[in-house]
Amino acid sequence: MSVDIYLEVGKQRTVVGALAWPGWCRIGRNEQATVEAFVAYGVRYARVLQAANIAFTPPNSLAELSVVERLAGNASTDFGIPEAVPAYDHMPIDAVEVKHLQALLGACWQAYDTAEQAATGKQLRLGPRGGGRDLEKMAGHVLEAEAAYIARLAWKLPKQVGGSTAEQRSRTRQAALDALAAAARGELPSHGPRGGTFWLPRYFVRRAAWHILDHAWEIEDRIV
Repeated sequence: MSVDIYLEVGKQRTVVGALAWPGWCRIGRNEQATVEAFVAYGVRYARVLQAANIAFTPPNSLAELSVVERLAGNASTDFGIPEAVPAYDHMPIDAVEVKHLQALLGACWQAYDTAEQAATGKQLRLGPRGGGRDLEKMAGHVLEAEAAYIARLAWKLPKQVGGSTAEQRSRTRQAALDALAAAARGELPSHGPRGGTFWLPRYFVRRAAWHILDHAWEIEDRIV
C-alpha cells in the first residue's frame, strides 16, 4: 500500500496528513519525527475505520509513503492546526466520494463517543502545569468547533435552543453531513458577501475529522 501524503511546514511545527484519508494527521516539532508519528498512528486510525466497517490497511514503514505536496505553513500551523489546503482538495468531487467522506466523519464521531463513554466516571490525567479540559468541557469544545466548521461551508446552522448534549450533538452532526453534500453539489457559495473564502468540501472533512480524532485520542491517552 502506498499512501499519498502532504506536508505543511511552518517555522515551529510540521503537519503531515493523508490526502485520501481525512483524520489521519499528525503535528510535531520537526518533519522526521512527525512523519514517524504519522506512520505509527496508522494502526490507531485503522481501528477507528474498522469499528465503522470501512476497509483500510495502514502502511508498515516510511517507505510506503509518497510526499505529493509540500505547503508553506503559517501562524496557525505553528499553533498546531492544519491550516493549509492541499491541491487535492480542489479536485472535483462526486456523489460516491461524498458518501465515503460522510462515512469517515461518522467513524470519527463514533470513535469520539466511544472514548467519551470509556472515560465517563474516570479521572483524566492532567497535562503540564495541571492543564487540560475535563470531559464535559472537551465535549462542549468539540461541539462548538463543529458548529464553527459548518459555518465555514456557508451553511447556516439553526440556533439550537435547549435539549440534551446528545440531542445538540445529533443535530450538529446531521447538519455537517447535509452541508457537506450541498457544498459538493455546488449549492453553496465559495465566497462570502465581503470577499471571504469558504472552505472546500474535502478540507471541511479534513479539518473536522482531525479535530474530532485528536480529542478522541487525547481522551484515551489521559484516562487514569
